[in-house]
Amino acid sequence: MTKAEILKKEILQQYKSVRQFALDMSIPYSTLVTALDRGIEGMAYGTVIKMCDRLNLNPVDFSTLEQGTDLGKKIVENRVMQQYVKLNKVGRKKILDMMGDFSQLDKYQAD
Repeated sequence: MTKAEILKKEILQQYKSVRQFALDMSIPYSTLVTALDRGIEGMAYGTVIKMCDRLNLNPVDFSTLEQGTDLGKKIVENRVMQQYVKLNKVGRKKILDMMGDFSQLDKYQAD
């Protein structure tokens, strides 16, 4: 399923019509319909993020976010994990060791 198809499915589930969603988002209806038909790759990234936020979707992989999830933290977490996966075994161990050191600092301890 493409990202446009996922968006359209979520829009129809949550709003019952693409037109209503377009009105709610202040996006021209024709622009939204064209993007959903041809693919969202040409849309401004900020618009896609706003749409995902309204539909409670992760803009990175378009999976459903749990209620109360902070979208900004989810995006950062995804970027960090993408970089972590690219590291070799030695690099991963070094990062985990550094994270252990950071967790000892008062600045990074959970309240």
